[in-house]
Amino acid sequence: MDFNFSANTGYLWKELPFIDRLKMAKRHGFSSLEFHDEPHKENLAGLKNLLSKIELNVNGMNVRMGDTFGCAAIPDQLDKARNEIKDAITIAEDLGAKGLHILSGITEYNKTSKSTFISNLKFALDNSKISILIEPVCEEQLSGYFLRTIEQAAAIIDKIDHPRLKIMFDCYHIYKESGDLVKNFADHADKIGHVQIAAAENRAEPFPGALNYSDILPEFKQLGYQGAFGCEYRPSGSTEGGLGWRDPFFKMENQE
Repeated sequence: MDFNFSANTGYLWKELPFIDRLKMAKRHGFSSLEFHDEPHKENLAGLKNLLSKIELNVNGMNVRMGDTFGCAAIPDQLDKARNEIKDAITIAEDLGAKGLHILSGITEYNKTSKSTFISNLKFALDNSKISILIEPVCEEQLSGYFLRTIEQAAAIIDKIDHPRLKIMFDCYHIYKESGDLVKNFADHADKIGHVQIAAAENRAEPFPGALNYSDILPEFKQLGYQGAFGCEYRPSGSTEGGLGWRDPFFKMENQE
């Protein structure tokens, strides 16, 4: 059973410049990459050249995050949201990213903001060829964020009914808001486009604790998931010093 672990540059090696984080991911054996919104500030030709050299695929990136963590569900920011979506699609597709995460923003969950979010997601789908991702974010980590539960995300996906619109299943957020990860994954497996992992304790390295990913990730794969596992956690010390959490997965791969 192979595990594709994706280095999330928004959290890993944050003390280094963005370009150096990519090099460290390659040096320390990650299989792929995923970004927050760093590419918006980079020279794309240089970034593409480096990605070609290190031979790591990009699973996804975010639209501009800003002070409100996106704005796609904020009713009075429609023009800004659409301009940022168009810019992000251009960058993501140029980099060969598999998906683009459209952040909803901090705003009240009501009929107007939901309608705004749905309209902007349809706009993103109409103007792209890649997967469009939406991510529930728990109240504990980002108070007031529009999209909070996997049930809310699933309802929006059902409403839009488009094969390229998927859920970013961040295990930390789902666990904090909805509990049992395997049950929630099984209930929504057909809607999940990407998975991210972190410990339940302090969102740190995913060593066994309340969540034992050595059991959970194989179950996700048995339920049909074939994508990468995004390492979006906050290292408790140096990033490289905490990478031993991957050892059980390497052993599983070598035993086959």
